[in-house]
Amino acid sequence: MEIGLFKYLVIAISLLCISFLGIIMNRTNIIIIFISIELMLLSINFNFIIYSRFLDDILGQTYSLFFLTIGAAESAIGLGLLVAFYRIRKNIAVHNALIKF
Repeated sequence: MEIGLFKYLVIAISLLCISFLGIIMNRTNIIIIFISIELMLLSINFNFIIYSRFLDDILGQTYSLFFLTIGAAESAIGLGLLVAFYRIRKNIAVHNALIKF
């Protein structure tokens, strides 16, 4: 029994909606926001892999590898900024992140 394209797309769209809800509903914890952004990138990668498989083209899988690399770099830079922010402010809450000059 083969699973159709529609069921894979439902999974990808549900991952995207969960990541949007993670960003919208939780605006106080920066780590949850980073995880939601990563989940959003993974759902987009899942779409590329799905269409690459069903169209029998390897280009989507190549794009997916590039996006995974970009996501890893984004995570490393974001967590580095988070550590630097914590060292300065001693708190990582988003509502305390207002920059005062």
